[in-house]
Amino acid sequence: MSINHPSFGQIAPGRVIIFDTTLRDGEQSPGFSMNLQEKLRMAEALHELGADVLEAGFAIASPGDFESVQSIAQRFSKDGPVIASLSRANAADIMASVEATKPAARPRVHIVLATSDLHMRVKLRMTREQVLERITESVSLARNHAADVEWSAEDGSRSDLDFLCQCVDAAIKAGATTINIPDTVGYSLPADMGLIFSTLINKVPDADKAIFSTHNHNDLGLAVANTLAAVQAGVRQIECTINGIGERAGNASLEEVAMALRTRHDALGISTGIETKRILRTSKLLATITGFDVQPNKAIVGRNAFAHESGIHQDGVLKDASTYEIMTPESVGWSTNSIILGKHSGRAAFRDRLKTLGYEVGDNQLNDAFKRFKDLADRKKVVYDEDIAALVDDETAQQQARIKLVALTVATGMGAKPMATLALEVDGERVDGMATGDGAVDATFAALRHAFPHDATLKLYAVQSVTGGTDAQARVTVRLEENGKLVDGQGAETDTIVASARAYVTALNKLLVKRERREPPVAAE
Repeated sequence: MSINHPSFGQIAPGRVIIFDTTLRDGEQSPGFSMNLQEKLRMAEALHELGADVLEAGFAIASPGDFESVQSIAQRFSKDGPVIASLSRANAADIMASVEATKPAARPRVHIVLATSDLHMRVKLRMTREQVLERITESVSLARNHAADVEWSAEDGSRSDLDFLCQCVDAAIKAGATTINIPDTVGYSLPADMGLIFSTLINKVPDADKAIFSTHNHNDLGLAVANTLAAVQAGVRQIECTINGIGERAGNASLEEVAMALRTRHDALGISTGIETKRILRTSKLLATITGFDVQPNKAIVGRNAFAHESGIHQDGVLKDASTYEIMTPESVGWSTNSIILGKHSGRAAFRDRLKTLGYEVGDNQLNDAFKRFKDLADRKKVVYDEDIAALVDDETAQQQARIKLVALTVATGMGAKPMATLALEVDGERVDGMATGDGAVDATFAALRHAFPHDATLKLYAVQSVTGGTDAQARVTVRLEENGKLVDGQGAETDTIVASARAYVTALNKLLVKRERREPPVAAE
């Protein structure tokens, strides 16, 4: 059975809508905040990946969030994905979402209201009758201003199923075009999800007038399994995030869901619009922006996902890759040839390789990146794809920053007190810093605090190599905390101290974004 949807028209039975909430639910994770330019970059990448819906944010949360949603909506004012904004079930939230998404070619208002007895009693302090009334009022208001309205039952998976049927029926009658039942706390088993959706689809009278959607959290490590169970029960929209980021243990991972549907099409018979060869590039972009790398054994995008150490496995793969690989590395964006360029390579070859890796850069950005590439090539015997990606991502982050590292000198040695001197550019003005410390990195960070005074405390300092060898680039992650807010920054360089300074500066820039978001919520007219 096909469904006619205001944003998508006629949807074929075998096609599932990918609703990406990296920019909303994903960004709510501690330390994962993004500034406006980073959100726009991520939105572009998600569009190129093939996501059907982008949840751009929570418009009423702050002026910064409203601006982010509106800017992404303006970017896709002529075509592109559906742009959604989350709202609580009240007029102020709904109207903020309406205004923020209005510039989009295909706007959506997304309303959430809890339906479990626990949430209604403790959080909402509302009766079932009051919740049903609020559903009708809020969805009707949204539908008066937007053709595409999604309604979500917060903690839906722990709600009384008969009452949930009443809620869904009320939402559809009020004009909801998508019905989302989240496993908000990651409590459900796959069998639970199958029962919930099959019951709703078969029992609610007007179920055929809306798309059913699933949104699963990973607290028990079952988010992807629950998502697939929901699809088997008739769900045709999947809510997910890149790298599975999100509150607490995260959300269903877009890359895992997409590749499960693609690889097991024989069993599920469901397709998506995801360009799977862009998966790795999108994953790495998010890791660079947020400062959080995925674990090595992460499915699909972890660096060990297609690695084989066991002799038996290696022998099988050499004879026929399908013996131990159920998908090819190339199908998700891994390169078959990782050794690429050297110090004699020219600008044209560099640009071509960037395009192969999924980077589209302007002339100015290309010039800056090519200069850093040449510097890197002079110091390294072999330049790998991973080196290029780390270099360009780091350069892009620096270009968008209010605080930039201009110069750094560190003097250290056995028996000598390490000293660091550096220069920053803060909003276009140069400031200098100098300090000693208990080691070269400590002195560098003290000099940064001298140049740009702040009260943030260092919570994490981690170093890993981008590739192998003594000349490998170091990728450093720095986590800072200020007033209970966490931010992570990354930097890459062959010099670990310089990489450390870049990571710290990136984290400082993210702190500035956090500070801007502490303003009161926007008042809707």
